Amino acid sequence: MKRASEKTIERVRKICLALPDTTEKLSHGKPTWFAGGRVFAGLSNNHHNDGNVAAVCNAPEGAQKALIEAEPEHIYYPPYVGGGGWIGVRLDTGLDWKMIAALIEQAHAVTSARLRSRARTGTRARAAKARAR
Repeated sequence: MKRASEKTIERVRKICLALPDTTEKLSHGKPTWFAGGRVFAGLSNNHHNDGNVAAVCNAPEGAQKALIEAEPEHIYYPPYVGGGGWIGVRLDTGLDWKMIAALIEQAHAVTSARLRSRARTGTRARAAKARAR
């Protein structure tokens, strides 16, 4: 059965944990990385024998299709989260690790930006509610 080596898992872990405000937890039995409490990447280690050893991460809005079309050997539409714009980045097909790191870093940036946007929206909503009293 195809599985990620410990070296590969550690390499992904090192990339993820080098990013600000990142924590790691097991989710569905697999390493998953969070920024500000929100998931930005997880390891897919031949999930349900799908043959993919990958980092599954979010992508900027509208980027998923272009990334998959540009690199179909390396990037795929992952089950469950693909509908939300996420991508699967295969770790065992020879994609340069600088590119893998860049895609993970981009996922972290997208998640962090969404958190900042929600925080600003929440602050504005609380201020408006306070003014209405």
